[in-house]
Amino acid sequence: MRTEREQRLIDTVAWVRIEDGRILCARPRGKDVFYIPGGKREGAETDLQTLIREIREELTVELVPDTVAHVGTYEALIPDAVVRMACYTAEYTGALAASSEIDEIAWFTYADRPHVPPVDQLLFDDLHADGLLAHG
Repeated sequence: MRTEREQRLIDTVAWVRIEDGRILCARPRGKDVFYIPGGKREGAETDLQTLIREIREELTVELVPDTVAHVGTYEALIPDAVVRMACYTAEYTGALAASSEIDEIAWFTYADRPHVPPVDQLLFDDLHADGLLAHG
């Protein structure tokens, strides 16, 4: 059995887009869980490069690089791994749409918290505590 220090790290970045007290979530093709949009870095990509690429691939919009701001980094333990999610806000250009990688996009309130993974739930908690995410 691995100790916590030996846990595999899943290092991700996520785009926090809140409108009218709701946060944008996406359900990847073939999955039944919604996530905050984003994903894992490829090679030596920076957080910014990963964020821009992932959001373009998932939601068909371009993030505006000089508006990107870090809002927090969260970690949650899952079986055999630790998920780290660095969260950023940013303005965008284009029209939000699910790409071929995404089956569905939705706007969630805090009441939808049980429908997202543990690391996303931590972000939901902070956004709700800060009055940014509506209760339901």
